[in-house]
Amino acid sequence: MHLLCASCILGVMALSLRAPRPVAAEAELRSISSLVLSKRVAQALAAIDQLGSWITEQQILLTEIPAPTFQESARGEAIRKLFASAGLRTRTDSAGNVIGERPGASRKDAILIAAHLDTVFPPGTPIKVRRDGRRLTGPGISDNGAGLATLVCLARALHTAKVHTEFTLLFAANSCEEGEGNLRGMRKLIETFRDRLRAVIAVDGAATDHITTMALASRRLEVALTGAGGHSWADFGMPNPVHALARGISKFLTTRVPDTPRTTFNVGVMQAGTSVNTICGRAVAKVDLRSESEAELDRLEAALRKSVEAGVAEEMGAAAEAGHSSDPRIEVGFRSLGERPGGELPADAPLLEAIRQADRHLNNQSRLERSSTDANIPLSLGIPAIAVGGGGRSGGAHSPCEWYDPTGRELGVKRILLTTLSLAGVEP
Repeated sequence: MHLLCASCILGVMALSLRAPRPVAAEAELRSISSLVLSKRVAQALAAIDQLGSWITEQQILLTEIPAPTFQESARGEAIRKLFASAGLRTRTDSAGNVIGERPGASRKDAILIAAHLDTVFPPGTPIKVRRDGRRLTGPGISDNGAGLATLVCLARALHTAKVHTEFTLLFAANSCEEGEGNLRGMRKLIETFRDRLRAVIAVDGAATDHITTMALASRRLEVALTGAGGHSWADFGMPNPVHALARGISKFLTTRVPDTPRTTFNVGVMQAGTSVNTICGRAVAKVDLRSESEAELDRLEAALRKSVEAGVAEEMGAAAEAGHSSDPRIEVGFRSLGERPGGELPADAPLLEAIRQADRHLNNQSRLERSSTDANIPLSLGIPAIAVGGGGRSGGAHSPCEWYDPTGRELGVKRILLTTLSLAGVEP
């Protein structure tokens, strides 16, 4: 059993997405070599080169608007205004997604290009982008300042060149990709547009050297231990939730994981206590489990549960030896913080061929990879999807020293533009 009562809402959402509904057919591929002969496409490509300095300034402005998961509305409003200035029909949905629609000749066929709004940094984190030559440093400047900047650049280039597409283009700055957001924004987008979607392109961070076509499955769990609590001196020896949690986690950390299928775990958060001389009443750990195999995820989750229960039993035994055998038992609770499904883009998918054509045209080298991104949701439902970077170089993701260098950004934006138009088609 993966989910307890507290996770029922997430379960209902997942079930609604997995309900048997027809998946939109894949887009027909247009040759990029013929696309680039279009005068308007050539103008859009030229506009990307001309927008370099402007888009870097927009990236800085957007990055400096705090956007912790679940608190993205201020950044979303800034994006909405940029979308509107690029001629998009804008709205914000109930999940906080900012959507900019660029109608095509067909309203029933659409390509979704999305970049997540949120960052991993908690409220109150100082966010000021510093310049050192071309390098920009600041929390979230690449993840996902670079992705959001790419969306804006794409929309403006198409607007400037007056490119008209056969399929409708949906630009979305989506909410809740990071951490406990559990891909809430992308789930809502797929629920809303699923029957129209011919492809999804998620833009996340920088670089042009990868194409995420395989969705890495993950589970995120909160482990909470509760006890009576007491005084460190007067009640010494009574069952201590912190000690029990530490015993259990130390046991879990000895769990062996295979190299193939690659499997990982991480204890990302531990919280407990009110003062140094208090036996706390509650201790919490948040654990991330990832694997290329659902069976390995099942095994890891079972090992975590078993280890924590063993840690509690060991702590209760120690308390009994210290004369506290009649004290209340430490209670254990597990809560799902999110579950990302796996999936994979077929090797013969037109979407994959489209981006490979774009890479060949731009003389760009890239590799296929597996990762956990917004593309997990469409891929798990059989909707063609990839995740790519928006160009440029970056480092230090998810740290206060995160940096981004826009050198080469144009390559990333052009790569996505050509891939999108190859699938969406261009009207004469």
